[in-house]
Amino acid sequence: MTFEGNEINGVTFSAAKKTKVSVTHSKRLREVAEDDITFTGEDADGLLLPHNDTLVISLNILNFKIKRVLVALGSSTNIIQWRVLERDKLTGSIIPVTKLLVGFNLESVTTRREIMLPTNAEEVTKTTLFEVVDGNMGYNIILSRSWLHEMKVVPSIYHQLLKFLTLEEIKQIRGDQPASREMNAMSISSSKGKEPSK
Repeated sequence: MTFEGNEINGVTFSAAKKTKVSVTHSKRLREVAEDDITFTGEDADGLLLPHNDTLVISLNILNFKIKRVLVALGSSTNIIQWRVLERDKLTGSIIPVTKLLVGFNLESVTTRREIMLPTNAEEVTKTTLFEVVDGNMGYNIILSRSWLHEMKVVPSIYHQLLKFLTLEEIKQIRGDQPASREMNAMSISSSKGKEPSK
């Protein structure tokens, strides 16, 4: 670390002394303000532990409940499959646009359409921009960081849970661990069937 004068990375020594971070690992009960979002051991009740599962939820779009929605913390783009839009007759608001998604399914994919759809999570509705993908990606929808930020969602993959604050209370969406395991098993099965590249 290098510094000049009384500053370290733009923070003065006097300010740095006042900054305090504490991490507690004890089991003591503490008071939690009503608007604090926390995860407890009870949030993991009913899960198959230990696990290495992705967070897969169901989400309402218009009047349709869409299952197999992957919450992808590493994704910067919301993605929906064309077949989901066709099946639920949601193709009326398609916007023709060409975009290149890099790193999708371990390759680059060009999308030619996008759509704005209202997503409803526990009665909180946000209009969300989705890139439309023609190919089969297993999941019906991939939700990105942008949706999480817009909703102000705090995810816990370990607890298989999303929590977010509304004006009235903290709401939550429970992950579908069996669906996550089914998708993982399908992914492993399909990768075993591929020939190794030479």
